[in-house]
Amino acid sequence: MSIYVFVYGTLRAGEINDLAQAAARRGLPPARHVGPATVPGMLVDFGDWPGLLPVTDGRRVLGDIYEVDPALVALMDEIEEYVPGRPGCFVRRPVLARPLAPGAAPVACDYYPIDPAWRGAAADIDGDDWIAYRRGRPARSQP
Repeated sequence: MSIYVFVYGTLRAGEINDLAQAAARRGLPPARHVGPATVPGMLVDFGDWPGLLPVTDGRRVLGDIYEVDPALVALMDEIEEYVPGRPGCFVRRPVLARPLAPGAAPVACDYYPIDPAWRGAAADIDGDDWIAYRRGRPARSQP
């Protein structure tokens, strides 16, 4: 049985928690990239990673849909420090992702938005794409 997931931040290809690389390191079945998509939301900046806050005002966040084995969902839970029933920054929830491919039907996915109570002082990201934002922001100095 496969599960569809929507990833928007560090789990995207080339990022620090790249889903394909994480699966390979654990010897898990590879994730199958379905394609780019969007979900309702806005991004906030936690420094090395983003958070997605669900919104209903028309804003959308860009990411990717993957088809994954359930074992990979467990690894994603670990990466996102998500434990069902326990408070945490990220929560796993269902969402309808809208593929960017013309004529493609929405895809029911799991994704990891943040619990708004954990937002703290994270700054709003002006834009819908974490990777473009991360690449375009000024480099931070290291201590």
